Amino acid sequence: MKASTEKRLTTCKEKAMRVLIIKNTPLEGPGTIEEFLKENEASYKIVEAGLGEEIPPLDGYDYLVVLGGPMGVYEMDKYPFLKKVALAMEGALKRGIKVLGICLGAQLFAHVLGCRVYPGNAKEIGWCEIKATPEGMKDEVFKTLLDPSGKAMVFQWHGDTYDLPSGAVRLASSGLFQEQAFRYGDSFALQFHMEVTMDMIRDWFSDSDNLNLILEKAEKLYPSYRSKADLFYRSFFKN
Repeated sequence: MKASTEKRLTTCKEKAMRVLIIKNTPLEGPGTIEEFLKENEASYKIVEAGLGEEIPPLDGYDYLVVLGGPMGVYEMDKYPFLKKVALAMEGALKRGIKVLGICLGAQLFAHVLGCRVYPGNAKEIGWCEIKATPEGMKDEVFKTLLDPSGKAMVFQWHGDTYDLPSGAVRLASSGLFQEQAFRYGDSFALQFHMEVTMDMIRDWFSDSDNLNLILEKAEKLYPSYRSKADLFYRSFFKN
């Protein structure tokens, strides 16, 4: 019995997923991604790249998550750590490690795949509607975020955008930005912040005159948003 128990424990450990999470600024953490990983007893490491923490070797990791930040991909000379983040993403793709890029992470993903990243003509801040492409509605991972109509209200904070990389599949657009999400192989880039918690929203808008309005809207939208995010994580983070 003891030997059988030890074998089962070893098997579980072998199957446990390992996730590397890169933060580009202290204010933009993994939020509900970390909550999901904790609930599912996954092994993960958070690297504060924006504070100068070194990104570890990718050996043994199954997933790489790159979060957002206020800087632009075209500001790498001003923020040289972004070059290291981009190299980590490039290395992950070469090793077959699944990548999830969020906001700045999505823009870095496009950059790594050889595309231009640049300021858009407007900014999306707060709750905004996106509409899935036909490919997005069929995608088994991405469609977990959608309503039956193929639309979704998502939380945004960005002004930059990118060109769709060669070999990538556009999954969604908004009225202001054609590029809201893409899939590249088994990896995903999301322009919006599906990882936000209510506390993160309060922190991000603490100095805004619109805080009460944003929180009022969040109270209505967030429960469903959180549930859909969990479905996305469950579909994406699987071996």
